[in-house]
Amino acid sequence: MNLPRLWRKYYQQWLCGICLIALFILLQLLTLSPASPYGEALKRLEGLGYDLRLKSTLSMQSRSFLPIVIVDIDEPSLKQVGRFPWSRHVMARLQSQLADAGVAVIAYDILFSEPELNPAQQVLDHLSNTATPDVVQALNALAPSIDADEAFASRLQDTDTVLGLLFEHQPEIRVGTLPESIFFSSISATALPVPAFAGHVANVTELQQNSPGSGFINSAPDSDGFIRNSMLLAKHQGQLYPALALEAARLYTMAEQVQVVTKPFGAGYSVEGIRLGTALIPTDDYGRVNVPYRGPAFSFPYVSAADVLSGEIDSALFDQAIVFVGTSAVGHADLRTTPVGVQYPGVEVHANVLEGLVFPELLPSRPNWMDGAIIMLLLLLGFLCVLVLPRLEVLGIAVFTLCLSALFVALSTYLWVVLRLDLPQVAVLAMLVSQAMILGSLGFVREHKERLQIKSIFDQYVPPAHIQAMLDNPDSVSMEGEKRDITVLFADIRSFTTISESLDAGRLKSYLNQYFSPITRIIFEHQGTIDKYVGDMVMAFWNAPLPVAQHPELAVRCAMAMQEQVEALQAPMREQSLPPFKIGIGLNTGDMNVGDMGSEYRRAYTVLGDAVNLGSRLEGLTKFYGVGILINETTYAQCPGLICRPIDKVKVKGKNQAVTVYEPICSHDAISPEISDELEAHKQAWSLYLSQQWQQALSAFTKLKERAPERKIYTLMSERILILQADPPGAQWDGSYTHTSK
Repeated sequence: MNLPRLWRKYYQQWLCGICLIALFILLQLLTLSPASPYGEALKRLEGLGYDLRLKSTLSMQSRSFLPIVIVDIDEPSLKQVGRFPWSRHVMARLQSQLADAGVAVIAYDILFSEPELNPAQQVLDHLSNTATPDVVQALNALAPSIDADEAFASRLQDTDTVLGLLFEHQPEIRVGTLPESIFFSSISATALPVPAFAGHVANVTELQQNSPGSGFINSAPDSDGFIRNSMLLAKHQGQLYPALALEAARLYTMAEQVQVVTKPFGAGYSVEGIRLGTALIPTDDYGRVNVPYRGPAFSFPYVSAADVLSGEIDSALFDQAIVFVGTSAVGHADLRTTPVGVQYPGVEVHANVLEGLVFPELLPSRPNWMDGAIIMLLLLLGFLCVLVLPRLEVLGIAVFTLCLSALFVALSTYLWVVLRLDLPQVAVLAMLVSQAMILGSLGFVREHKERLQIKSIFDQYVPPAHIQAMLDNPDSVSMEGEKRDITVLFADIRSFTTISESLDAGRLKSYLNQYFSPITRIIFEHQGTIDKYVGDMVMAFWNAPLPVAQHPELAVRCAMAMQEQVEALQAPMREQSLPPFKIGIGLNTGDMNVGDMGSEYRRAYTVLGDAVNLGSRLEGLTKFYGVGILINETTYAQCPGLICRPIDKVKVKGKNQAVTVYEPICSHDAISPEISDELEAHKQAWSLYLSQQWQQALSAFTKLKERAPERKIYTLMSERILILQADPPGAQWDGSYTHTSK
């Protein structure tokens, strides 16, 4: 096949495929880059993919493990020591026990932002001017020895210790003393795009001055609340400050300073990494790293603070270990939402980050060239789909797309597990799925346009068997207008306005759904075509778009089945405290125009004509005569298998020609002797009425009314005869009654 023929056949799919490639490259550049402020929804999807990949590959990772221990101020600790926060005397004892156990670094995920009151000073303040000089001198001499802050501060030098601090965005919050910056950077902190804070909650001066290190404990959740990455540095008043984990890593590796490695980015700079000693820790543009989770919560060893205070600890566990002190006690727990689980202890997040900083090979990274690699993959895989997908059938498209997606996921998993590269997945997978769906859909439309057109028009209106017959033989269906002998049916819920006013919108919807669903099924079972639903009204017709043999009788039997279904619905309606209802059904058979009609904006396959209007009028008369179904004489003449009761000879509004209307009763084989006798008496009374034998007709209808008082027609006829008897219509009377309303 030459190129021009290929172009004519596939040009729509090729153009759409190329547009999709361009679209997803644009999305990748504008929204999925970590530095982009746009596309939170797509970033959320990327985050979910990241979480799934992380959790599914935890068991595949080979990694080094640092001796990290978490000392937990848990419920048993509170029960033994008392409510938290504890006295600094207790914290000094905890510090001393850990130092004696040989730990290398202690990091506190706790704030000591307020000084602890000295008991001696409290006594002096209480005594005020009543204390004697000797008492004042004694208390002043005692105060230093019982000062809790001094006791704790004196123990901070026992081993390398990092105190936590918290940055705030509110500038009016400034509590405690900030440490000196330990960063070295050739670029001013204000020029770097790292998170900036205006306020702080730090530790009291005495503790800060005696602590070898300090680091902030702020977390950096994504927009969905998940903690996937961690800030390593933050700026405050023109100074850079390290995270708790980074400062602990600095002390553990005995690095004097931390160098910020920067690179030009547009008119400013971005962060390329953090140099800790000789190791370069790559970061994103904001100085963040992905958290290298070891596993779910409690993947690190936890030891109760109560056991540490009592000396009941494993010395081998603590020897040269890094200890994080945090709390999981109720009301004090710092719990986070992470990819490896919700309710994840915040102190354990710091532990994971520290392990990654000491072993940078554990840190998932997204190098600068990653965006370029993704764009190349989008181009390569996109053009492969453009060339292959238009030639495949639906099953082939699905198999090809699944295989290509599986290969990409396998590549992404390999890069993640082996090289710790975070390859973005959303753009590529979304493009593959979009190419399959759109190019496949265009091909399907191209090859099956006529079949889809027929299905789209008739899917909701005709039985499934009819749809299949039309799809198998499209030539049998004419969308052009034509005149046919058709039976039309109108069904309407009586007093629906009153019912709808008594129900709220939700209950009204349920009410109608319970009615429409079985009614539609019955129409389909009797080979009818749904024309429309208008409020509570259903319109259907027979003998189009496909011919239906004996359609008048089939339509009447459908109406009788609908009435039976309505009776069956009454019990469940009562159980749901929904109002009971009745329906009136009118049917007419005659020549009608049928076809796909309407405007360029809206079209429908429907029927039109006087015969259609008469069917609607007959439905309206059912309430007047107190019957469930009314059919005209044309329909009656074509229902040899049914027994019907003559109701009246009427002239409906807008018509001069009188028609005789009938009420269908049952099939010939289902009639009972009682019904047979009543129908015979009714026919005799009807004959007497038409022959103007008023007294005999009145007597006959009176007896029928006594026999069946629930039938409204007998009362109506009796009242009408009295009027006609008083004012006879004359010899020209044709027996008809004129209705002046619809």
